[in-house]
Amino acid sequence: MSPASIIAIDGPAASGKSTLAQRLAQRLGYLLVDTGAMYRAVTLAVLRRGIPVEDEAAVSELAQRVQIDLRPPTVADGRSYDVLLDGEDVTWAIRTPEVDANVSQVSAYPGVREAMTVRQREIGKRGQVVMVGRDIGTVVLPEAELKIYLDASVEERARRRYEERRERGEEVTYEAVLQAMRERDRFDSTRQHAPLLAAEDAVVLDSTGLSVEEVVERAMALVVREERRAAHSHEGDD
Repeated sequence: MSPASIIAIDGPAASGKSTLAQRLAQRLGYLLVDTGAMYRAVTLAVLRRGIPVEDEAAVSELAQRVQIDLRPPTVADGRSYDVLLDGEDVTWAIRTPEVDANVSQVSAYPGVREAMTVRQREIGKRGQVVMVGRDIGTVVLPEAELKIYLDASVEERARRRYEERRERGEEVTYEAVLQAMRERDRFDSTRQHAPLLAAEDAVVLDSTGLSVEEVVERAMALVVREERRAAHSHEGDD
């Protein structure tokens, strides 16, 4: 494995972590693993079966049974990977407002997170992956050689999400998006199981006011730094 064969990227909603992970994976030739897509796939399965999202036992049991996989993209439609739910391509089906509205609750259940964590670890330990989520550096892959916690002010993150939704033709106000973002932050950071927080050895990058390219270059500098650190370590072992 290369010195930074496993890269973990965590951060709150709309911090830009998925975009950063995608760009890093492309630059390095690594597999992009968006763990949020896996939780969205579970949520989609729950909604399709008519299981109430409040039924923790039923939701967790379903998460244990369904087969969810992330693979390199097979369709040139803008996707960064394929999301398979029991063999069905649900890459875009998991991006609906209904899934958006329920994924936080589904992903908060310990049974769901345990089921997904097992699969995420299996993928991560193959090496040459950029894995993005909310507890990668702290829970899923604490052994990752490079951990990045990407943050931004809640106002900046709400502005980004507002613009995304307006571009999709949704009728929404900035104030509503900001309120929802604050509630999402509160929910994610205070949940009992795997709360959102930066790993002790993570490098915190604040993307407020930075372009995507500037964030990517700062992250690439961290990759290079990790490679140099590992090289010096190996020289010391000689």
